[in-house]
Amino acid sequence: MAGGPAVGADGEPGPDSRADVTTDAARLGNNVPEPRVTTMFDSIAPVYDRMNTLMTAGSDGRWRRAAVRAAGLRNGGDALDVACGTGKLTAALAQAVGPQGHVLGVDLSPGMLDQARLACGELPGVEFRLGNALALPVADGSFDAATIAFGLRNLASFEDGLREMARAVRSGGRVVCLELSVPRPRFMGWVYQGIFRITAPVAGAIFRRRAAYSYLPQSLDGFPGAEEIAATMRRAGLVEVSFKRFALGVVALHVGTVV
Repeated sequence: MAGGPAVGADGEPGPDSRADVTTDAARLGNNVPEPRVTTMFDSIAPVYDRMNTLMTAGSDGRWRRAAVRAAGLRNGGDALDVACGTGKLTAALAQAVGPQGHVLGVDLSPGMLDQARLACGELPGVEFRLGNALALPVADGSFDAATIAFGLRNLASFEDGLREMARAVRSGGRVVCLELSVPRPRFMGWVYQGIFRITAPVAGAIFRRRAAYSYLPQSLDGFPGAEEIAATMRRAGLVEVSFKRFALGVVALHVGTVV
């Protein structure tokens, strides 16, 4: 179940930081019960893509393209898109691997998957499957890369979700995480979160989804920073972990390699 992004620019992952930084205040997972999160995403599925375009001024497309490049896929490859939502990143991955490749999108929200199948179910080599990111319905080492875009913070355990993605990827393949973050320094983070708490529900009200879109800024409360996500990826067994911040730090793209 992909969560909504914010605003931003484009870029590539790089050696922005390699320090294992953690804080006691950072959550280890989403504390909202899975059935409630699923119901919420089912309710916003019909307006999800339009809301993302509105809230990002169209920048979410550039972020997805950066995530695809970071995955390092080749023609004929296999890719797994976790918490695929309406399938925008899934479709972009399909373009990267071509008609001879295979891309599987997995999500816990039936409503999101319905939208994904409507939008890109006819693309060659694309498949969508209902499944939990913490228990992916795939065999070990089945894919060349696994991605998750704006979905990590919806998982009950961030580390377990990343570990599952690593399990699904072959040795030498990549795990890519595109997710909201909090700008630095701390003062800017406070300002951003304050603005986001106001603008997300207001934007949601345009499509009569105000209550659902109040969840998005709340999901950032205590969410690990970019350095902490990098440390979590290492604990999940990934190596060569790096990240790139976009949009003054409100979005981060993490990449790790499977041993």
